[in-house]
Amino acid sequence: MQNLLNSSQIKDVDAYTILHEPIASIDLMERASLAFVQFFIAKFPEKESAIWVFCGQGNNGGDGLAIARLLSKIGYADIKVFLASYSQHTSDDYIQNLARLQKECPAIPLLKDLKEVHLSKNDIVVDALLGSGLNKPLTGNYEELARKINASSAKVVAVDVPTGFKSEGELDGVYNGVNADLVITFQLPKINFFFPESTEAIKKFEVVPIGLNETYIESLPSHWKLVTEEFIRKIIKPRERFSHKGTYGHALIVAGNTETMGAALLSTSACLHAGVGLVSACIPQSGLNALNVAAPEAMYIRRENFEAADLEKYQAIAIGPGLGTEESQQQILEHSLLQNRPLVLDADALNMLSHHKKLQQKIPAQSILTPHVKEFDRLFGDHHNWWSRVEAARKKAEELQIIIVLKNQYTFICLPTGNICINPTGNPAMAQGGMGDVLTGIITSFLAQGYTSAQAAMLGVYLHGKAGDILAEKREIVTASALVKSLPRLLKKIKSATN
Repeated sequence: MQNLLNSSQIKDVDAYTILHEPIASIDLMERASLAFVQFFIAKFPEKESAIWVFCGQGNNGGDGLAIARLLSKIGYADIKVFLASYSQHTSDDYIQNLARLQKECPAIPLLKDLKEVHLSKNDIVVDALLGSGLNKPLTGNYEELARKINASSAKVVAVDVPTGFKSEGELDGVYNGVNADLVITFQLPKINFFFPESTEAIKKFEVVPIGLNETYIESLPSHWKLVTEEFIRKIIKPRERFSHKGTYGHALIVAGNTETMGAALLSTSACLHAGVGLVSACIPQSGLNALNVAAPEAMYIRRENFEAADLEKYQAIAIGPGLGTEESQQQILEHSLLQNRPLVLDADALNMLSHHKKLQQKIPAQSILTPHVKEFDRLFGDHHNWWSRVEAARKKAEELQIIIVLKNQYTFICLPTGNICINPTGNPAMAQGGMGDVLTGIITSFLAQGYTSAQAAMLGVYLHGKAGDILAEKREIVTASALVKSLPRLLKKIKSATN
């Protein structure tokens, strides 16, 4: 996994790289600006486009000045630079880059009066005003400038972070910063890029490496981590010669009800397609014909016989999708909580835990809870922003020694260690019913196959989203059933790359 850092730590990494590479600060800025420009020209190849570069007086502004010079030297002819001289403090690298720009590109106009700025919807704005580290709303000239940029309908590309956007911490109140169509950020994504409130400021972000010291980055303390494909490839296990169905575990899915058998079928099918050796579905008898048709590989346990079943023979048990919350289902949940083994708890299991909060203390250690936002708030209280919600999930995961998979566009996997692992895969095409049931089945499959609870959660979430990403390349909508069928091919692809 990749360490994610706050803005103060990233400045520390800059300083460490400058000292130990060694490299001059102005040369590191040049390297970052070149990385920005290389991505920019791939995205905006038309060199006749009018480009406005808005520069503050700090290092973000220094980046902007270097970017303007580099774009001009490779043939972008219509560049204007606005110097937002609103501060008493000016960085040394800004001063040096301003001198370079004036010497090497004297034809580029340098504007200081906002009245000289006339933006059209066909223009491109490069926002290099303030950068990271801001922890309060914009005021005065900066607020006026942001308002003018936003009102223009020009395409806005921010350098590292949009002006006025906080890199980490609670995103609450009214955002009055620059609205960026694209953020080209350096080395690491900022933590707040993964929070839903960021959509006010950011439509899309891309990370470009600038050669900061990776060893030092990974050495810094942070409970924020990014799940990477490299990490997934390292932990995923190949299917060995001479293995058999018993090698890959036996999972039990307790799901479905008279009118909600689809949830049970999706979970069971996903568990199979993710590689489990055996799966049994504990469902109402009325759903048996549907199970035999949809998943003939699965075995059946009659719902009424659950408490008499030998649960020790299962390597993983999932409870909840489409289950219902009546007294009989609550008895099933309470009986399961008495087992001294991790469970995968979703949907109606979570709803029952929210109605009977004393049961939360009985959740076995290393169990995996997979709530969406409403389920989470019913479990652990209302939250007015995502930062406080994720922080609450982190604390609950530590307190109960469980794993909380808080589902969203970027899913937060909160571990008993206090770490928060952010999953980068998944897309809006997957916003359909049944996706959560599929995720439950996948996670349960990996748990039954012998992965740790943390590994099963991260593998399940990453591969669930990755399968959806691949399908979304060719279709507008991704159904849960289509995603299930695509899992074996994805697993083959990832395992082949590993080997």
